Amino acid sequence: MNAADAAATKVRNRTLVMAALVVCYTLNFVDRQIIGILAEPIKGELQLTDSELGWMGGAAFALFYTFLAIPLAMLADRHDRSWIISGGLFFWSLMTAACGFAQNFWQLFMARMGVGVGEAAGVAPAYSLISDLYPPHQRAKALAIFSLGIPIGSALGVLFGGLLAATVDWRFAFLAIGAAGCLFAPLFKWIVRDPGHGRSEEGPRAAAPSFGTVFRTLASKPSFWLLGFGAGTASLVSYGLAFWIPSFLARSYELSLVDRSWLYAFIALLGGSAGIYFGGLLGDRLGNAHPRGYALVPAIAFAITGPLNMLAFATTNLWLATLAFIVPGALSLAWLGPVNTAITRLVPPEMRATASAMFLFINNLVGLGLGTFVVGAISDALTARFAEEALRYSAMATNLIYVLSAVLMLLAARRLSKDII
Repeated sequence: MNAADAAATKVRNRTLVMAALVVCYTLNFVDRQIIGILAEPIKGELQLTDSELGWMGGAAFALFYTFLAIPLAMLADRHDRSWIISGGLFFWSLMTAACGFAQNFWQLFMARMGVGVGEAAGVAPAYSLISDLYPPHQRAKALAIFSLGIPIGSALGVLFGGLLAATVDWRFAFLAIGAAGCLFAPLFKWIVRDPGHGRSEEGPRAAAPSFGTVFRTLASKPSFWLLGFGAGTASLVSYGLAFWIPSFLARSYELSLVDRSWLYAFIALLGGSAGIYFGGLLGDRLGNAHPRGYALVPAIAFAITGPLNMLAFATTNLWLATLAFIVPGALSLAWLGPVNTAITRLVPPEMRATASAMFLFINNLVGLGLGTFVVGAISDALTARFAEEALRYSAMATNLIYVLSAVLMLLAARRLSKDII
């Protein structure tokens, strides 16, 4: 095989691995977001409040997901990442199926915790693996392509979850989607081979450092904390709204389960995919020109997202609301490629998975842990005054947090050129 053929084979193999990673991340978000479209039937059968739905949709998942991600990422910095990801995929899919057997709030809460345990093995090791498949100048686009699993998975989770629940019931939706993930896990392991740590950079790779070493490295870089909390506060809003928009469509527009499944799947797929992909392209272009570009892309996006989302929730015209949801839905996810690339460039290759997990710790503790609960708790507090429209005003109030997110990203932009290695 000559050099040209070897290079072509390497690209084909890399593309196949990326495709498997995208499918895995899609299943990650199918299992994560299906709870949103099923919230209303679950609430009716199990007699839950909005606050309880918020705890179950966010904190139950985030509790172990957030804390286990770091030790699993440290393992991924030392061992075969494909085994870690495929094992997590099988376990979170199994626990998704277990949600279908829940008879009360606490049983469903515990099953969702199990989903979080499995998904803790999925993201940071994948970021690290992708960073070894693609060189730095292509990394924002590559991470953005991987992150397309978010809108695709969210859309499929909403669509298939809603259609299966409408056809059979919400329990069958959990069982069917969980079974699909369990079947894909061995195929994923067969396709994905770990390329080796540090393969995208020249020179020898150092041994994987301790957690304390990684923490001290990141603690000395203000941009890491600004990026972490900037993304975390934005995720608080975006995760919260992703969970509650189907319920908003049911309560304020009286859409059936099938109708709101199709509508929100369309919003999530179109807006999310466009935002993530073009955010990655801009991140590569601006970030390669100057490191501050990695933070300026999300700063501008967040500044626009809040007002447009408030318009979407304020209008009583369904078609205007749909259009208004698509654009901020795109802008709210444009940070994924640029910010995740910046995190991988703050540390040497042997620290990437652990550094990514520490970033995800902040992002998920704030975003996943609080987002759905905050929107639900405000809705409960406003119900006495606004009845079914309480969720509308709760969502509008939560969007004000995007101002803080934009400011934190602007501050990060000022530091990145000093912190990136």
